[in-house]
Amino acid sequence: MPASVAPSRNASALRARDVLELLKPITWFPPMWAFMCGAVSSGAGLEGRWWFVAGGVMLAGPLVCGTSQAVNDWFDRHVDAINEPHRPIPSGRIPGRWGLYIAIIASMISASIAWLLGPVVFVAGLVGLAFAWAYSAPPLRFKAHGWLGPLVCGLTYEGLSWFTGAAVMLGAMPSPQAIAVLVLYSLGAHGIMVLNDFKAVEGDRQTGLTSLPVVLGVGRAARLACVTMAAAQVVVIGLLAAWGHVLSAAIVAAVLAAQIAAMPRLLRDPAKYAPWYNGVGVTLYVLGMLAAALGLGGHI
Repeated sequence: MPASVAPSRNASALRARDVLELLKPITWFPPMWAFMCGAVSSGAGLEGRWWFVAGGVMLAGPLVCGTSQAVNDWFDRHVDAINEPHRPIPSGRIPGRWGLYIAIIASMISASIAWLLGPVVFVAGLVGLAFAWAYSAPPLRFKAHGWLGPLVCGLTYEGLSWFTGAAVMLGAMPSPQAIAVLVLYSLGAHGIMVLNDFKAVEGDRQTGLTSLPVVLGVGRAARLACVTMAAAQVVVIGLLAAWGHVLSAAIVAAVLAAQIAAMPRLLRDPAKYAPWYNGVGVTLYVLGMLAAALGLGGHI
């Protein structure tokens, strides 16, 4: 392990709170929300499916997403030593190779839970785990490619979780309409992931990671993120209206208008206001996801 990473403590010093921090609970919300949107979009009732829904929420958040965070922290430990030296692995609070072992154990548990939820969910779970490893681990290491990394994140965090939620409720493939909308929101999430990369610009630059804020500069990357998020929602609005989900289309249009109103502040100083926009604009984005799901499921 390079000198930039803190020396490991004895393995017996591994603490549960450090493992939990490694799994980054704050990141579990987006896939869990997307899973809920998928469940809602299915139009199916909860009768007799509570355990499947609970298992699916656990699969989308703590398990697959938590696994992806452990994998990412292990293979990014040298970058984190620059950007976030307080993280469990570079600080030495997760000793030795335990970061890698935790990622492997979490992958096995995730696959087991997915198997219990049925064949469609099992395949979706395996795809999610494969992308979790391919995103951070060599030789693929999608995150090293500025355009591909955010796309993979968007498709797995939002699209795959939505797909899994609908599949759990239906016990089958979601409708073509739901698949179209989840793909669009996944593509729009590319912008969210680009904004998320702003916090790691210095470490990415020093270690040669070609994130879009490094390659394009923070200003151009921020404009790209805004256009990507907005364009996806414009298409969603059009599709919802064409399918007769007028109220859903109107709600998505309203939250998009609010996002656009917030974008000038982000673009004035992207490095400063990216965290703010992640709190404001992204919240509006995911509220639009729920509105679309409610329409698709026949709830509004």
